[in-house]
Amino acid sequence: MWLLITCTLVTTLFGTNLTIANVSLPQIQGAISASPDQISWVITANLIATAVTIPLASWLANRFGRRRSMIFGVTGFAFASMMCGLSSSLAELIAWRVLQSASCSPLMAIAQSVVIDEFTGERRSKATSIYMMGVGIPPSVAPIIGGYVCEELSWSWVFYILIPVAALALLGLFKSVKPDAPNKKVENIDWIGFLSLAATVACIQLFLDRGEREEWFSSLEIRAECFLALIFAWIFITHSLTKKKPLIDLALFLNRNFALGIAIHCVFGMLFVTPLVTIPTMLQQLSDAPDFLVGVLIGLRFIATAVAMLIMIIWGNKWDPRFLLALGFGLHTYAGFLMCNFDINTSVQDMSFVLILTGLGVGFLWVPMTLVPFSNLETARSVEGTMIWNFIRSIGSSFYISASFIVIFHTQKINYAQLTENIHPFLDFLSFNSFLEINGGLSRTAYEVTQQAINIGYINSFYLFFWTSLIVYPLILLISWPPKNFSKAN
Repeated sequence: MWLLITCTLVTTLFGTNLTIANVSLPQIQGAISASPDQISWVITANLIATAVTIPLASWLANRFGRRRSMIFGVTGFAFASMMCGLSSSLAELIAWRVLQSASCSPLMAIAQSVVIDEFTGERRSKATSIYMMGVGIPPSVAPIIGGYVCEELSWSWVFYILIPVAALALLGLFKSVKPDAPNKKVENIDWIGFLSLAATVACIQLFLDRGEREEWFSSLEIRAECFLALIFAWIFITHSLTKKKPLIDLALFLNRNFALGIAIHCVFGMLFVTPLVTIPTMLQQLSDAPDFLVGVLIGLRFIATAVAMLIMIIWGNKWDPRFLLALGFGLHTYAGFLMCNFDINTSVQDMSFVLILTGLGVGFLWVPMTLVPFSNLETARSVEGTMIWNFIRSIGSSFYISASFIVIFHTQKINYAQLTENIHPFLDFLSFNSFLEINGGLSRTAYEVTQQAINIGYINSFYLFFWTSLIVYPLILLISWPPKNFSKAN
């Protein structure tokens, strides 16, 4: 039990780090005198560092041992968190955020492999349900905690409060995780594979984050990022297919359930965080909702996820994973359908209901998404498999959130231009008798047009969410269950 708690706590560091600083960006921006474009790098650098360092999990675990790797990672995370809080400039903060993410990103895959190896058969289902609370809940609740701490203390404490959590995880690692001998015969890290993959991810993320701002392919920067992403991706794939022991062994995808599970998990990564980001943002932009109300909405999502995970702990092992996958994604699809019907007058209650639906869906999905890809995978390859599993979800989330906001901002701009084409001071409904009336009429009209454009932008992103959710159903039908080596034995 203590082993499971420790692994869950280690993973909590990863989940919390993803979102805890997001709501504090305005305060951080003012404190270190950064522009809006500059402060966004606090998030972008975190996403890039997270994605590119996850693939190191397998090599680290084999080279140094799983226990030792987790101890080093948690220690590095605690130190980087302290230095983030002490940062006095944007460059310092970004540098320590990169170290913070690089330290904790491989931890989730390593900790997950420990759980998968220690718990087999039906015990794995319950253990996974508990463990996945460290993955599913922190990203939802962290912004609430971060916002409160930032308001009551200062933005630095958003990072300081992570240190005691890291200390508890470190204590658990020393007491409950068995020492494992490092494999000295492990080859040096596949630098070509690592650097080409890192460069590919970084170029794609920069392309998505800066494309709309730089007018896409009219910008030399964007063209260069797109070209380099293609080149580095080609290098990574050809290198991985020809090297004897690559960073990521693409032969793993020959395993049917693993390939299907990873593909489904990628879609989940796209849908996981998106409503948590877009719905509160929409509410703030259209209704000027207070931070407290946004926190309540996020809290409802957190509660729904926790309830579903509790159900999975009690009864999850009794249900076919394919049914649970269909149930979880079905809730997301229905939520997407409801979101497509949002408008300016949509109530907070309706938004709350959608977040509850997605929260329940997330809670029902974690266990089957773990059982399916690892059902036929050799134990010796569990670390490598979990590394790929976490990497795919991470890049799916970061790329998709960026893509969603591209849809939002681009369609807002287009629709605002279209709506204002035929608006001028001489329209009948803008008739007036004084200069003040003219200004008031035009101002009010401009406001309404802006609101409508914003609403259309978000609706288009919700359509993207809905259609994305439909991708998984053919994949679920292709899953082979029960697998050959699955048993109810311990």
